[in-house]
Amino acid sequence: MLLCLATPAMADTIHVQDPIPFSESAYIADNIKAECRMGAQLATSLGSNAPKFGNTIAFDAEAVSTGRALKLELVEAQSAGNAFSGHFKSATVRGVLTQDGQKVATVTARRVSRGGAFGGFKGSCDVLERVVTAIGNDLAEWLAKPTDEAKLGDF
Repeated sequence: MLLCLATPAMADTIHVQDPIPFSESAYIADNIKAECRMGAQLATSLGSNAPKFGNTIAFDAEAVSTGRALKLELVEAQSAGNAFSGHFKSATVRGVLTQDGQKVATVTARRVSRGGAFGGFKGSCDVLERVVTAIGNDLAEWLAKPTDEAKLGDF
């Protein structure tokens, strides 16, 4: 019996832009864009989680159209509340997985957080960055078996 297992040598390499950009059409507050490192944190999370699911992420300064590529955009980020009244943070990411420029699958991932344990001691950017860390893990798992029009996380 022949058993095939994904090993690092057999893993798919997927090109991703780093940092993940904010969508030009998104309604995201300027202070979130300026102060929070959501795009960089999302890329870091995706890159560190992908090997658990048999893939490797190659980071590029700009989106690429050759090979296997995942074009992601942050399309929504909300930062309501604060450490005293309670956090309500959310983020949504949309992506298109391509192979040599041809669409393979699309994905939308969304996560919501109320700050978690000791949320009162965390700033808004900390909570938003934790939200995109969870999205990065969701996307890494999806890349192992991508389905078109997937909805991941909190929908």
